[in-house]
Amino acid sequence: MDVSINKILLPIDFPNFAPRVIAQAVYLARHFQSEIILLHVLSAWSYPDGVLEEGTELKEQGLWTEAVKQAQRDLDQVLQPEPEGITVRRMLCTGHPAREISRTARDEHVDLIMMSTHHHGVLYRLLLGSVTAKVLHDSDCLVWTDTHLEAPPTRAFGIRNVLCAVDLRPHSQHTVSGALHIAAAFDARLTLVHVTAGVESFGPGGNHLVPEWKELLVGEATKEIAKLQKALGTEADVIIESGHLHSSLNAAAAQSKADLMVIGHLPSGGHLGENGSGYSIIRASHVSVLSL
Repeated sequence: MDVSINKILLPIDFPNFAPRVIAQAVYLARHFQSEIILLHVLSAWSYPDGVLEEGTELKEQGLWTEAVKQAQRDLDQVLQPEPEGITVRRMLCTGHPAREISRTARDEHVDLIMMSTHHHGVLYRLLLGSVTAKVLHDSDCLVWTDTHLEAPPTRAFGIRNVLCAVDLRPHSQHTVSGALHIAAAFDARLTLVHVTAGVESFGPGGNHLVPEWKELLVGEATKEIAKLQKALGTEADVIIESGHLHSSLNAAAAQSKADLMVIGHLPSGGHLGENGSGYSIIRASHVSVLSL
């Protein structure tokens, strides 16, 4: 899979836009010589802060015109001064945020949508979660989501180590191929991780590890990953975990010092994955996630 990133769509929310994902977008745009499209979707939730009325009611109160002007002023201040050598375009529209983000991505032939899952306050987390989930469901292009963790990064962002999660279904070759391209573009180290089912038995006296199960599951996964790597002509490092998906992926991310986790998606489930597993991985991840 050849990952080509010519246009990056970066939705901006006010007043809680996330500087970290903006910095990541600049990092990628500089590397791929991409155009950044800053998009703010003005809805009845947006202005004035905390007003939860319909847009028609805002208009009747005479607030909507001022809200549009303020939104444009806010948007004009993002990425100022503009990064040297990067084309930045600003778009302001009205409507439902998730629907407008997906529509803009299609109309502008965007290659990558970059969003943050990091906001302050219960209300913003609730709204952001629903918007992110719908964008993941509706969008065909690559989707990058920044971690939701509150802790600030310990170093400047860079892609030095890439972790690719594989579930060993037919689409895994596509996922690993994309991860290989990303790793090669940044001269980064690639690690593959697979999480098997739990290998414990449950009964009187507590939980017990069943070595035979673990040996069988890990052995089969090792063979499948070896075949996958041979087909793609790569020799990436491999981590095989068992048990809880989210904690296992985060453990693998820590072990491999990952800056980015790459996950795939099924055509039937979109970026959300079957039963929403893609979004649950994104929500739980301690590192940025690229869904392709």
